[in-house]
Amino acid sequence: MAAASAAARGQRVLLLEKNKKLGVKILMSGGTRCNITHDCDVKSIVSAFGRQGKFLHSALSALPPKEVIQKIESQGVETKIESTGKIFPVSNKAIDVRDALVNLALTAGATIKPEQTVLEIRKTGNQFQIETQTDHLECDALIITTGGKSYPGCGTTGDGYQWGQQFGHSIIDTVPALVPILNDCKWANDLKGITIEHASVDIWQPEQNTGDSEVLTKSERKARKSRSLVNRDGSFLFTHWGFSGPAILDVSRAVARHPNRRSLELICDFYPQLSVGQLEESLRNKKTRNGKQQTGNLLNELFPKRLAESLIQSANIELESRNAELSKSQFSALVNQVKRCRFSINGTLGFEKAEVTAGGINLKEIDSKTMQSKTTPGLYFAGEVLDLDGPIGGFNFQSAFSTGWLAGLSAARDTD
Repeated sequence: MAAASAAARGQRVLLLEKNKKLGVKILMSGGTRCNITHDCDVKSIVSAFGRQGKFLHSALSALPPKEVIQKIESQGVETKIESTGKIFPVSNKAIDVRDALVNLALTAGATIKPEQTVLEIRKTGNQFQIETQTDHLECDALIITTGGKSYPGCGTTGDGYQWGQQFGHSIIDTVPALVPILNDCKWANDLKGITIEHASVDIWQPEQNTGDSEVLTKSERKARKSRSLVNRDGSFLFTHWGFSGPAILDVSRAVARHPNRRSLELICDFYPQLSVGQLEESLRNKKTRNGKQQTGNLLNELFPKRLAESLIQSANIELESRNAELSKSQFSALVNQVKRCRFSINGTLGFEKAEVTAGGINLKEIDSKTMQSKTTPGLYFAGEVLDLDGPIGGFNFQSAFSTGWLAGLSAARDTD
């Protein structure tokens, strides 16, 4: 996007790509489908980024979500909006999006050179000197869009941070974000592959002497909320090493940032469609109507059979017992396993499996109206190399596209 916007203004533009293949991270994004952006307005994008959102106002004004889609579709790639608000190519092929972006840059007049690892960057006077393994290059403006450290196999190994520091920038500590969470609970790990389409998850910092977990009263829920670091709703996936899915990925940043990750707990509401009271009433009615039925069937209407049985067993209830035999404490424990299931946290899968890097070039040192460095004239930053990370759903691509587009426009204008 940066190359396309700068070249479209008539500047001579060269894009250096470390890899042999272009856009490797795009090709693997969204399960190889590429979640291009989100079906929402600029205000919603800003809100999704929280404290970082204000920084994006000018970039999103230069290239809002609608215009991202227009540019992709102008290259012959049809798009679709899914029920979650995520926007994908109709073909479900990330390569189509990658090719559209490459064509945008090429047709605007940019030159792209793959297999060009940058070894050194210097600035002499008003010009930058760039050394690659094969070339010595000079330019009036330099845009760094090298991404973060997530999926380092794609070539994103944090190169931009070193160059940023070289030119006087500070780096906000980087941690993996949108990354699966590790847990060694055997019954949960045995459910690998099972997805709950709608769950609610909390990352909770327990206080000492909290006592045994019980179904919460109103005052207890209020107290719990005060200890919750982050809460998200969404799809939830059991894996053989822990948990994944959009709800988990969106809370993982809080885990990665925490100085004592193993002190945290994951609190899962596996059926947020009903309150505790509503679930109790529903199960009590079913228990009363079907007193002779085996308890192993009590949750079958809510969950896949394997998950339903595991929740019952994890509440220390025999599957072969009868509904009528359930004690008050057993019934309470079962409701608690559905509405407030607690898991210890062993960390995350790290940068190797993280979709995004949290942290990066300090936003205070970048002019948000141009993406130009405040320490070094002619130097621009865009995308994930900045301290910008949003939730799952196409928000991070939108941020990258918009900051890249604005950086290209600004660099081209400032070198006229």
